[in-house]
Amino acid sequence: MTAGRRRLLAIVGPGEGAELDDIAAAERIAELAVRAGWVVSCGGRDAGVMAAAARGAARGGGLAIGLLPSADPELGSPDLAVTVATGLGEARNAVLAQSCSAMIVCGMNAGTASEVALALKAEKPVVLIRADSAVATFFRGLAPDLVCLAESADEALAALRTSS
Repeated sequence: MTAGRRRLLAIVGPGEGAELDDIAAAERIAELAVRAGWVVSCGGRDAGVMAAAARGAARGGGLAIGLLPSADPELGSPDLAVTVATGLGEARNAVLAQSCSAMIVCGMNAGTASEVALALKAEKPVVLIRADSAVATFFRGLAPDLVCLAESADEALAALRTSS
């Protein structure tokens, strides 16, 4: 990374309904990422993968920035260093995808799929953790040079180092 300038790593995945494995992966990725010099960005809500990313970044001694869909900053995860209450609804997914240098995906739902699609459209590298075959095939079909697959948090960060 360039001295003095830190890059944003978006960690995305479901809020409510997130799988425990995806929550654990997001927390570990965020912790490792901030220790490696990244700033973590996420959807900001106090739920699922978003809350786990903020928690992991805080535990690692780094920064997590949350881009909330609502205009109410009180809805953000308490572990965020910076809460941006956008008031943009799901359009905040575009801000998240455009502002990051790379994206790691822990789990999938419709909102997460939109974040991944927007990141790929912006030509950002994306790492999918434990993606099922349909998800992997779909996103790799859209951008085979930008999408990496990983089975763990450690593997995801290693894939990111080689792709970005």
